[in-house]
Order: sequence, then C-alpha cells, then structure tokens
Amino acid sequence: ADGPLAERVVLVTGATGGLGRATSLGAARAGAMVVLLGRKVRPLEQLFDEIAHGEYATPAIFPLDLEGATAADYAGLADAIRQGCGRLDGIVHVAARFDGLTPLSHVEPDAFLRTLHTNLAAPWLLTQACLPMLKAARDSAVIFVLEDADEIGRAYRGAYGLAKSALPSLVSILHAETDRTPLRVHGVRPPPMATRLRARAYFAEDRQNLAAPDRCAEAIVRLLGKDDGALRGRILDIPAADIAVS
Repeated sequence: ADGPLAERVVLVTGATGGLGRATSLGAARAGAMVVLLGRKVRPLEQLFDEIAHGEYATPAIFPLDLEGATAADYAGLADAIRQGCGRLDGIVHVAARFDGLTPLSHVEPDAFLRTLHTNLAAPWLLTQACLPMLKAARDSAVIFVLEDADEIGRAYRGAYGLAKSALPSLVSILHAETDRTPLRVHGVRPPPMATRLRARAYFAEDRQNLAAPDRCAEAIVRLLGKDDGALRGRILDIPAADIAVS
C-alpha cells in the first residue's frame, strides 16, 4: 500500500460507528493496515469487505465488547496484533457508550459502572496493553476522541459525561509520561456530527446542519502520520487552524 500511513498498523475502536468507520476507511486509503475493533461481527465483516474491495492493505477484524472486557481481553488483543501484524503504530479510541439523557439519580449502579468502563477505563487499559509495541515503533500515536467541555458537563449526561470529562486528564498524564518516547498522545474534539450517538441526546436536531464524520476522520489520519512535536499532548478542536496541517 502507498500513502502517508504506508507500512503502518492502526487499531480503530468502535470501527463500525459513524466516526470509527470514516476513520478506518481514511486510514486504509492512506496506506495503513487497519485493525477493526467492534462489538458485532457482521458490521465488521461488511467494513472489511469494503476496504478489501478498495484494493487497500487487507484489514484485520477483532470482535470485542469493551463494556465487559477484562485485562485478559486487552492482553489477548495486544498479543493477537503482535503475532498477526508484527507491530502497532497507532490507536484511535472512537468507541463510546451513551444510553441517552438520564438524571444521575436514575442510573442503575451496574449501568453506571459499565458506562465508566467503556468510555474511560477501557481506552486506558487497552492502550496500556499495547504500550510496548507503540513505544517500539519509530513514530506512533494514540488519539482519544473527546467531547466539548461545556456540553458534556451539562445535566443528564450521567456516567458518560463523567467519563468523557476525565479523558483530557488522561491525555495530559499519558503525554507527560511518554513525552521522551516515540509515542505521541493527542486529544481530538470533533464538531457536532451527524451520528447515531449524538441523536440520542439531540433527537430533535436537524442533522443536515451537522458535520459529516469524514472531516474529523481526515484530521485524525493526518495526526496518525505526522511527526510534529508541537502537537504532542494537545487537545485539538475540529475544525481549527491547529489541525490544518499539510
């Protein structure tokens, strides 16, 4: 495969959702071998076929429900990538769980913990399992998809709001601990996008006025392949001048 991500292996979580699908396709077009992670096998197979028919690098499929994943699952994922791909150059954390607007007092304890795990614990534990491969790469990147701070702190966002509010701190801490390694850490805040997840909170919104996920995916693909120390550890808003890199 040819392109700015040629010979790189990139893992995309939530690969079959709106932004995950756009990112997976964008990374494949840029030359990467994409590891597609998602909950359901059939949508993963459909995305696999779409990438394979485009004559890009053959992707890999890894079905995993992050909601119930354990440390052994993350270790198994890392081992499968190591054995099947031989390397890992990037992770894009797109997977998310949001059940809709609910007062915190009405959220069942089990649902609260599952949401925290999917949106906060899982991205870190998965990254932790893959850190040896990421640090062994010449130039690697981990990208966390964030939410607008003002919106996510509003009422009824529940455990999803709490988890997403903590992710910028994870970006900052991980960056501080890896700044002298080949691993780059980035946070990306997309604009309001026409996705099923957003529709659960803004069900009356006119989707025609929202951005397509492809725009943010293009920015993410640039970050995956750009070795620029100035962008390390930063929270980048889309669209913004910071992301308009050539």
